[in-house]
Amino acid sequence: MNATENTAAQALGPGNHRPGSRRGPRHRWLVPAGLIFLTLIPLIAGAARLTELTGGATITPRNERFFTSPVPVVTHIVSVTVYSLLGAFQFTPSLHRGGRSWHRTAGRILIPAGFLVALSGLWMALFYALPPSDGLLLLILRLVFGSAMLVSLILGVLAITRRDFAKHGAWMTRAYAIGIAAGTQGIILIIPELLTGPPDVTTRAVLMGAAWMINLTVAEYVIRRRARSNRKAPPTRADRAATTFPER
Repeated sequence: MNATENTAAQALGPGNHRPGSRRGPRHRWLVPAGLIFLTLIPLIAGAARLTELTGGATITPRNERFFTSPVPVVTHIVSVTVYSLLGAFQFTPSLHRGGRSWHRTAGRILIPAGFLVALSGLWMALFYALPPSDGLLLLILRLVFGSAMLVSLILGVLAITRRDFAKHGAWMTRAYAIGIAAGTQGIILIIPELLTGPPDVTTRAVLMGAAWMINLTVAEYVIRRRARSNRKAPPTRADRAATTFPER
């Protein structure tokens, strides 16, 4: 998350800010605000694509595949919009304290949306014709990271069925990092565009792969910082109650 790496690295996820935290309310909203800002580039591009599909735009070699088979790309745009925007608020601790209903309700929307993002992305990578700007390396990277997102979502769901909240949060954080990588890619790719013009096929693939790795690196930092914070924090009243009267 190149432009917002420092902000995103502060996202500690649910349950990590205990009472008495020195972080003010405004600071706690910086993370979701930064994540939403990061997703603006792909969301604007997705809105433009939907307008193109519904407005009868001229069919060209670059967009022909979308007109030929519009369902996957429309599914991807709609699901990634929901996933990116709603998912950003899962990194707001104030919405978790005393607000399990929010987390559960949001999760029931986010998990299906995440699966649609991953599956539609994989479908497009496999069955859409490669545009001139792409190549075999980028196709492989899309398949690798799309599959990684899908696996992360599955492991996150399995973890929550075992009530392993730490692993659930970790896998969902990884899935979200992969899912919003288009924003990081947009920021990284604009640099060579401005300096020397559009990158060649190989350079473009390398830069897009680097964006996925940046997001996952930040996600791992967040997960480890979250774990350290939870180990150091004293148990809350809710934690003690859960220990005495475990939920079933």
